[in-house]
Amino acid sequence: MPVFTPPIETERTLAAIDVGTNSVHMVIVRVDPKLPAFTIIDREKETVRLGDREPKTGNLKPEPMARAMAAFRRFQEIAKSLNVDQVVAVATSAVREAPNGRQFLQQVEQELGLKINLISGQEEARRIYLGVLSGMELNNQPHIAIDIGGGSTELILGDGREPRSLSSTKVGAVRLTGEFITTDPISHSEFQYLQAYIRGRLERPVEDLLAHLKADEQPRLVGTSGTIETLAIVDARAQLGSEPTPLTGYQLSLKNLREIVHRLRKLSYEERANIPGMSEKRSEIILAGALILQEAMDLLGVDSLTVCERSLREGIIVDWMLAHGLISDKLRYQSEVRTRSVIKTAQKYQVNLESSQRIANFALSLFDQTQGQLHDWEAQERELLWAASILHNCGLYVSHSAHHKHSYYLIRHGELLGYTDTEVELIANLARYHRKSSPKKKHENFANLGDKKHRQMVEQLSALLRLAVALDRRQIEAVESVSCQYLPEKHEFHLKLHPAQYGDRCTLELWSLNDKKTVFESLYNLKLIPSIQASPSFW
Repeated sequence: MPVFTPPIETERTLAAIDVGTNSVHMVIVRVDPKLPAFTIIDREKETVRLGDREPKTGNLKPEPMARAMAAFRRFQEIAKSLNVDQVVAVATSAVREAPNGRQFLQQVEQELGLKINLISGQEEARRIYLGVLSGMELNNQPHIAIDIGGGSTELILGDGREPRSLSSTKVGAVRLTGEFITTDPISHSEFQYLQAYIRGRLERPVEDLLAHLKADEQPRLVGTSGTIETLAIVDARAQLGSEPTPLTGYQLSLKNLREIVHRLRKLSYEERANIPGMSEKRSEIILAGALILQEAMDLLGVDSLTVCERSLREGIIVDWMLAHGLISDKLRYQSEVRTRSVIKTAQKYQVNLESSQRIANFALSLFDQTQGQLHDWEAQERELLWAASILHNCGLYVSHSAHHKHSYYLIRHGELLGYTDTEVELIANLARYHRKSSPKKKHENFANLGDKKHRQMVEQLSALLRLAVALDRRQIEAVESVSCQYLPEKHEFHLKLHPAQYGDRCTLELWSLNDKKTVFESLYNLKLIPSIQASPSFW
């Protein structure tokens, strides 16, 4: 159910913050809605190493969190000095995987007022693709984009329109350095094991990506991220004697990359830091990153890479522009990205889409008719209710028994594109409570909603979803529509069903409503009175 935001008509200054495994970055841009385009006016970066987590628990360590908090404060001061209208921030692999990751983001919001959204690996890949599109013209030809981060590597196949393939694999420069490299310079056995491990982890995503290519297509490889930019600078200084400006468009060959990897494996951290173009902190993780790139290029069967300096941060900006209706020629609105992703997930789990669409329509009708009376939720929550309505029964794909719990799991661990981690959690919770028990704090999934407002939303809107499910009890489109009447003085809520067929008394739907109304009545302190709207007489 697309939710269109009114288009922006005046210039906006926007800041995008990317909370990565190795570094936190910020880009500040001026968005011109008339072109539409954006101009970068400032870039900031701090290496904080959030990916250096506790070995036993996987938790983020206090020191990296403190460094990240200090960086956020500095970013906020810079944003304020440049009169930024809005800050959009996302967190990726390290925070996503850490057990205390959400707690850290809550701390950031409480202390700094900075809201950072967790995004999934596939959503990260999609936004990287948007960033690449903002910096390069693909000319409708297939391109593979690779982004090597601290905790994960994203592979994307696209041709300037919708991406054909998106993947995120848990091989990153910080992650692999911490897990596999204990010698300095790296020993032969560690190098061999690391190389084999990387290749093994990349084989499947590369195969999946190549399966989306047509027989006669020869894609170009585009590389983004600090690791790839550093390797390109090292190569350029060796080949040309200087660093190209801009770096976007520079070609790094697989042959030269192999030579760089061969050189790096023989050097210590300190010696690598002395290589022209190499920072001290990058020198600690560059070997693992270079080896990831080498194995990926080899598996993809490409012999050169083109550097693109735009990536996730710029993709956050493009995504914001899509969501606000500023780009519609090459790409579609953000709401349509969400809609297609929900429908695709429903099809994947063999959901009865006709029934789910009817239930979604009932849920939204109840939402609209009770807005301002029983609840004050708005368009954003309405859209989440739609998604949950479409997917509420996807758990049947696993088993009929406790399928509402299976629905939660499939939604929570699926890859819904266009949504933040929090939004996916809300959708999953709404679907979870379409039947059986009402939301309770003892339920782990409900307790995961740390925000009281989010818990309240799930309580109130899942109660509406329960009624919507009852209205399609026979799954034959028996009820055409419903109308609501709220009588607060009597503590009554009248729900009138309009049958699709003349004479249908909708006995099973009325029974189902009476069976499922307890949660609604208890939550809203109302007596639900369902009835059939008498059909008009025909002469």
